Amino acid sequence: MTALSNVEIPPQATPWRLATRLAPAAAALAAAGLLPGVVDNYWMQIAALACIYWVLIAGLNLIVGYAGQLAIGFVGLLAIGAYTAAILCEKLGVPALAALVVAGCSGAFFGFLIGLPSLRLKNFYFAMTTLGFATIVTQIALGWGSLTGGGIGLPGPVFPPPFDTPLGFYYLALAMAVLATYVLRNIAISNFGRGLVAVRDADVAAEAMGVPVVRLKLVTFTFSGGLAGVAGALYAARQTYITPDAFTFDLSVMFFIAVLIGGRGRIVGPMVATAVLTLLPEIAAPLVAWSSFAYGLLLLLVVLLLPGGMAEYIDRIFKKRSVAARITSPKVAAIAGVIARPDAGPPSPVRVKGVALAFGGVRALDGVDLLVEPGTIHGLIGPNGSGKTTLLNVISGYYAPNDGTIRLGEEDMAGLPVQSRSRLGIARTFQTPRVLGNLSVLDNAMLGAYSHFESSFPLTALGLPRTRREDHAIRERALQALTAVGLAHCGQSRADQLQHTEQRFLEIARCLVMQPQILLLDEPAAGLAADEIDNLASLITKLSTLGVGVLLIEHHTDLVFQISHHVTVLNLGKVLASGSPAEVRSNKEVIHAYLGT
Repeated sequence: MTALSNVEIPPQATPWRLATRLAPAAAALAAAGLLPGVVDNYWMQIAALACIYWVLIAGLNLIVGYAGQLAIGFVGLLAIGAYTAAILCEKLGVPALAALVVAGCSGAFFGFLIGLPSLRLKNFYFAMTTLGFATIVTQIALGWGSLTGGGIGLPGPVFPPPFDTPLGFYYLALAMAVLATYVLRNIAISNFGRGLVAVRDADVAAEAMGVPVVRLKLVTFTFSGGLAGVAGALYAARQTYITPDAFTFDLSVMFFIAVLIGGRGRIVGPMVATAVLTLLPEIAAPLVAWSSFAYGLLLLLVVLLLPGGMAEYIDRIFKKRSVAARITSPKVAAIAGVIARPDAGPPSPVRVKGVALAFGGVRALDGVDLLVEPGTIHGLIGPNGSGKTTLLNVISGYYAPNDGTIRLGEEDMAGLPVQSRSRLGIARTFQTPRVLGNLSVLDNAMLGAYSHFESSFPLTALGLPRTRREDHAIRERALQALTAVGLAHCGQSRADQLQHTEQRFLEIARCLVMQPQILLLDEPAAGLAADEIDNLASLITKLSTLGVGVLLIEHHTDLVFQISHHVTVLNLGKVLASGSPAEVRSNKEVIHAYLGT
């Protein structure tokens, strides 16, 4: 950690800072705990209903707020949980607490099934699928009278003492709400939370960082479905009797709106919105008949006027997030501590042999050969449209070649998805920086270690010490990476507050945290000033001396020829020339086709 000794690192969690962060939550919990002493049983039941809704919305928040999936039909999962608990208690005599657990399991199973369409359907189409699911559930409940009671319904589960009284049930619902908030926060601030935001805001970059998009979505839907199932069982007990018309479209939209009003990717905002939306029908009872219109209007206003939700609007007003200093001062010596992997073997070269790729009748790549050795900088230049970025996309796994092979050492990477290649040590940047503007600079850098995170989703949700230790180690590595590129001074600033050139260095820091064997750089000097290009050259050169192979696409040919050990020139998808910088620079075909001198 000596590389950090002369750098101002953002303060970590001191007891005072921790107490400050926990104070609002502690105050809210104390107020909720003391509520029964100041209200009657009726309002206690309303408060219990708000807690039940929040258990579901906490899970929905992960889907809508963090992962960005338009899941509107979660009332179907509420119904599944409610009917599961009611049927088990009424038909089979299962104890209510056991039925609560089984309801959570059934919700998790159907949450997994809901998540499957999200892998192929996007936005509006997926939203319609979830609404269709909710409609199917209520229709089955209505038609399967022998099991569900049909339109007559079923009595809800009755919990044993001390939860069989209004006071006891309120505290049970409150305990479930607190538990849901706890696990939601643990996931939100964890590696999985960062991965979900990456899936929402920059799915291409998420894959490049090793985020398993398919698996993460399904796990999140399963977890959220489990919370919805638990909420359904509590809802059935609170209603005392359930019928299909208790699970309305209005209720489903209300859940969705609570997340949007509160702010996507937030916790306190949606929690407050849940309480307000639960309370409104009670204090504005004459407007209940207009609820569908009111919810639709509210949804429209949120989308048009507050797309980030109330929490983000308040943040823009009261929180200063600007970067205090614009001086980028890289300390390349810190790179060694970031990319060191004592348990890893020697780095492997990337061999591209006879790679061809056509888009329709256009051959973007035509028999390209390339070798990137460990510890070397391989420059890749050529006119616009010559196939340079396409070749990077093929090596990264975004495109599958029509012909040829790509190997990392002795391993043939044919058929390997992007995430698997990143786990093997292939990192890359993009022509346009792909940073997560809603996350801090430090969190963006930490995302590079996603594939190195070993704790499972359940362990992370429980916030066990092992998970916290692992997260702390990744945070330290990310701080070193930011030090190396000169951005440690703005680690707590939002990434969308950075300038374009700073975002380019942030992308490189994120790649450093991946501890790559091969680094693919796609025009990293675009938009950089002369001194920043010098800093970039120092970073790339230091990486190569530490054994990392670098494939550099760049239109600043002076930079390429200055730092590269080998240069390949592409033109119209073919290798025009390949050799040392001096050989390529003096090649007449290269001069005629590209350099123009």
